[in-house]
Amino acid sequence: MNTIELVVKVLSESKEPLKAGEIAEKAGIDKKEVDKAIKKLKKEEKIESPKRCYYTIKK
Repeated sequence: MNTIELVVKVLSESKEPLKAGEIAEKAGIDKKEVDKAIKKLKKEEKIESPKRCYYTIKK
C-alpha cells in the first residue's frame, strides 16, 4: 500500500477531520510523506479541509 492509499484509508476510517501529524501517527509513516500525499489529494479534489490544517474525505 502506498502513502496516498494509507492517507485515504486513515481519513475514511476517521469520524472527524484529522491533522497531518495525526494521520502520520495512525498510518505509521513520516509526516513529510503525509504532507506530500495531502497536497496531491487536495489537487485531485479527493479530500477537503473543513477547517485550517484539518483534513477529511470529500463526500
